Amino acid sequence: MQEQIVFTSGVLASWAGASGESGCHIEFDRDHCDHWRADIDGAPSGHANPHAILDAALAACTALTLELYVKHKGWFVSRIHVTVAHKQVEDVHRLVRQIAIEGDLTAEQRAAVLRVAGACPVHKTLTGEIAIDTSLA
Repeated sequence: MQEQIVFTSGVLASWAGASGESGCHIEFDRDHCDHWRADIDGAPSGHANPHAILDAALAACTALTLELYVKHKGWFVSRIHVTVAHKQVEDVHRLVRQIAIEGDLTAEQRAAVLRVAGACPVHKTLTGEIAIDTSLA
């Protein structure tokens, strides 16, 4: 059986050596309008490094997932603040996520929010099995 490949979204990262610039330009697929720049060193160029972009994906997805959840439940939450950092410990790349919730929630509701954070799609992707197929175009 032949495998069918369906591209539902994509990101293009490109670097042009002739430009004399460090870093790459990132374009999102047609459903997105943002353009970012990334650089290996990050801070000196003022652009995020690739690991920071991965951290941002998890933080944003978590905040959006939790926003939907608390709205669905009708809970009063004035702010959800998610920070993600990363560290390399031996052979493990560890993402460290902290969630701050401003609102009048019970201990049970806060526990539910923490449980739902693990259901965000990016969290599921990063903790699931990932395969990367690479080819030259």
